[in-house]
Amino acid sequence: MQTSDILQSLFRWIHIGAGIFWIGLLYYFNFVNGAFAATMDGETKKKVVPQLMPRALFWFRWGAAWTWLTGVLLLMLVFYHGGALFDGAPNWQAPTFTMIAVTFLGVFVYDMIMKTLGTKNLKAAVVLCFLLIAGFLYLMGHWAGWSYRGYVMHIGALFGTIMAFNVWFRIWPSQKLIITAVRDGQAPDPKLVALAGLRSRQNTYMSIPLVWTMINVHNTWASSWWWSVLVAIVIGWIGTYHLLKKATKVPGF
Repeated sequence: MQTSDILQSLFRWIHIGAGIFWIGLLYYFNFVNGAFAATMDGETKKKVVPQLMPRALFWFRWGAAWTWLTGVLLLMLVFYHGGALFDGAPNWQAPTFTMIAVTFLGVFVYDMIMKTLGTKNLKAAVVLCFLLIAGFLYLMGHWAGWSYRGYVMHIGALFGTIMAFNVWFRIWPSQKLIITAVRDGQAPDPKLVALAGLRSRQNTYMSIPLVWTMINVHNTWASSWWWSVLVAIVIGWIGTYHLLKKATKVPGF
């Protein structure tokens, strides 16, 4: 038994377990807590929010951190060290290194788009992001020469990096200030509330496409059409968007 096999099993175990914490709480915040919080009056929020949210956000952000870290380690073991990145002989040339850089640095392009165009026209910002993803997919397969599994998994790594970034650098810093304001009986800054809410919703929209990439080994029927991955991403995004809209209509007793 090779050491890499043992490490892959260990990292997958942690990856899935941490992911359950992370995405489970993400869905709780968006599908359940958001609508519930809107029904609380000021005094109730002052009692509940400072006790509930820090605890939930602790597991939320550390679940994100461990999911991302073990995902990167698995990417290195399976696709870089194990050779699954390429269809044929390994081709560690400029195109490959460029696409890997885009995978992990694309988050800053996303963040810039959302902070600029996204504040003026959110729909246009989302469409632009989809177009960039389409270009990324095409270049990974046709310029870098990656395997179907290779480029699908790197789309997943891109999404996972964006989502973890949102948790640690946009949602959590905003929520700390929001929770403090609620605890002190003050109105939270509307800009912080909007920022945390938007990035949390976008993480929810990305979560279903992310699952598609994680089970890509079972989706190889789509390998003849690189654009099918983009179609799956759009369907997952739009489907989750509509589910989230329905969440606000689920009544309590």
